[in-house]
Amino acid sequence: MSQPIASSPAPQSWRDDELANPHAHAQKAAKVQGMFEAIAGSYDLNNRLHSLWQDVRWRNFAVRKANVQPGETVLDVACGTGDLTQAFATRSPAGKIIGLDFAPGMLDHARTKLKGLAPKHHEQITYMQGDAQDLPQADASIDVLSIAFGIRNVTDPQRALHEFARVLRPGGRIIILEFEQPKNPLVRAFNDFYCAQVMPRTATWISGDKSGAYKYLPKSVASFVSRDRMLAMLGDAGFVQGEAWGLSMGICVCYRAARK
Repeated sequence: MSQPIASSPAPQSWRDDELANPHAHAQKAAKVQGMFEAIAGSYDLNNRLHSLWQDVRWRNFAVRKANVQPGETVLDVACGTGDLTQAFATRSPAGKIIGLDFAPGMLDHARTKLKGLAPKHHEQITYMQGDAQDLPQADASIDVLSIAFGIRNVTDPQRALHEFARVLRPGGRIIILEFEQPKNPLVRAFNDFYCAQVMPRTATWISGDKSGAYKYLPKSVASFVSRDRMLAMLGDAGFVQGEAWGLSMGICVCYRAARK
C-alpha cells in the first residue's frame, strides 16, 4: 500500500487570475487537495442544494450502468465523502468496495457517514488515502472502477486513465461521472449564469470557504475536455466499448467502458 499523502497545512487559495485554465496550473494538485480539505464539512449539503438533489440520481444511474455482479470488487476513486461508495454498497451486489481519496478530511466524513449504514456494510467498505495517478491496488485486481466528478481534478487525467486500466481485470468496467457544458443554447445559458453567478456566492456563503473552491469548480468544468475527447482518451488508455449518456439536459455525463 502506498504511503499516506500529507495534507496541506493550509488551503492554497485559487486567485482569479489562475482560473482561466486551472488544469494548467503547476500547483494544481496541492491547491485541489487543500480546497477539498477546506470544504469537506459542507460538501454534501452544497452538492444536494446546488444540484437540486440531482447528484443522488446521477450516482444511482452510475451504479446501474456499472452492472456489478455478485461478489465483485469495486474501487471508487476520488470518493470524497463516500456517496458513490455507499451507493454501490446499498444498490448493488458488490462484495468488497474500496473508497480512495486524495484529501484526508473528505475521508474523515466518509468514515463518519459509514456509521449510519447497516452493520453488514461496515466490513464491506474500506476507505483509504491515495492518488488516482498512482493507485496502491495490484494489477488486474478490480472488477469495477468508478470516479465521480473527480477526473477533471487530477493533474494528468490521461495518466490516471492508464492507471485505472492497470488495476482493472480484462473485461472490468470503468464508470465516470463528470460535468459538461450543455449543448442546448438555452440550457447552456442558464447553466452558465447559475454556475458563474449564483452557485459560487451561495456555496461559498454556506461553506465559509476561503480557498476559492466554488470559483474553481465551474471554471474547471468549462476548461475541461469534451465528451468526444474523453471517449478518445479512454480508448488511448486501453478501454473499448466506450459509451456516454447525458443526464439532466446534458449538465452531467456518465461514461462507461470496458478494459480490453
